[in-house]
Amino acid sequence: MTSSSPAPDRPPYDGLPYEGLILGASLATLDAAAGYGEIADAALAWRDGRIAWLGPRAQLPAAPEALAAQVIQASGWITPGLIDCHTHLVFAGDRAREFELRLQGASYEEIARAGGGIVSSVRAVREADEDELLRQSLPRARALIADGATTLEIKSGYGLDFDNERKMLRVARRLGETLGVRVRTTYLAAHALPPEYQGRADDYIDAACRWLPRLHAEGLVDAVDAFCEGIGFSPAQTTRMFEAARALGLPVKLHADQLSDLGGGALAAAFDGLSADHVEHTSLDSVRAMAAHGTVAVLLPGAFHVLRETKLPPLDAFREHGVAMAVATDCNPGTSPLLSLRQAMQLSCTHFKLTPEEALRGATVHAAQALGLGDAGALKVGASADFALWDIRHPAELCYWLGGRLAQRVYCQGRQIA
Repeated sequence: MTSSSPAPDRPPYDGLPYEGLILGASLATLDAAAGYGEIADAALAWRDGRIAWLGPRAQLPAAPEALAAQVIQASGWITPGLIDCHTHLVFAGDRAREFELRLQGASYEEIARAGGGIVSSVRAVREADEDELLRQSLPRARALIADGATTLEIKSGYGLDFDNERKMLRVARRLGETLGVRVRTTYLAAHALPPEYQGRADDYIDAACRWLPRLHAEGLVDAVDAFCEGIGFSPAQTTRMFEAARALGLPVKLHADQLSDLGGGALAAAFDGLSADHVEHTSLDSVRAMAAHGTVAVLLPGAFHVLRETKLPPLDAFREHGVAMAVATDCNPGTSPLLSLRQAMQLSCTHFKLTPEEALRGATVHAAQALGLGDAGALKVGASADFALWDIRHPAELCYWLGGRLAQRVYCQGRQIA
């Protein structure tokens, strides 16, 4: 097999040793508008957390042992590290009983209105202290990393008061520090109405907007999200939340059009939103607005699968209008208890008929776009050294196998994390 892509630009060797060098595997660089960007029998070197050189092994500027103290002989494929751009993985307890109720015929809305759903997770989070919340969340993060994830977006939204939203965001930061994975935090206080604000949704949004500057000042917020839905918050309430984010210079994301079309995709686009997520009921007008503003459509096939939904996102319209499609786990205790981004990729192929290349791009290139990350998602010189080495013969296998361990090594910013 030979390289199917033009050779990437490679700086001349400056004589300084690389921190690490992997030889022999094939690269899927994804550093082009289409195709895997294959480089066979490749070499990839990194220094100071960044990719310093990559290309065919035969073009290395010197003998491998002269280039790096750590030289790793490998087989299989190297891809960019996977980026899970939509998770709720910081939570306490579980909602397995609700899963059982749904199988017995109860709807998501019925469970939520009866005091289950998000509010039940709120009770569990409020009862757990910070260390306990970290203890319960660590295994979920480790599972995602072991299956190739190097960046995790983690939302708040199960605290629904200042102290507990802060606790969730602090735990998210601690997960990144503990595991060496890159974490992007998203403030999702506008997730559900807490019991103490029943009947006073506008008052709650006022409070959530007041908490945001304090949390941002502590360095705990990278973006702001909301659940714009009939059982969540109205477009007008969501707009107020987004205006508070804009006043602080924070980007926005949106749980949009999951259960109905409230124009969520267009609302996110109106604020130059990084992404609109779920988007099963998104209209053509919203698709056009998302295309005009570069808002990514984040597909969440785990929730689609668990809820046994039948309404597909407007996939052909996204393709036609050039809306980037990301793929994420939506890891959460109620509707997507999914601990593998690779499995989410597989589900996106099965349910949404994405190609394996589209799914891989969705969990790398487009997921990086959905988080506003300019230095991740593709393998190229100067990018963050986030990559996974897989025991596969072709990248399509990442979406082919149902479960199992395929990742041999996982690196984030040049450090091995799995």
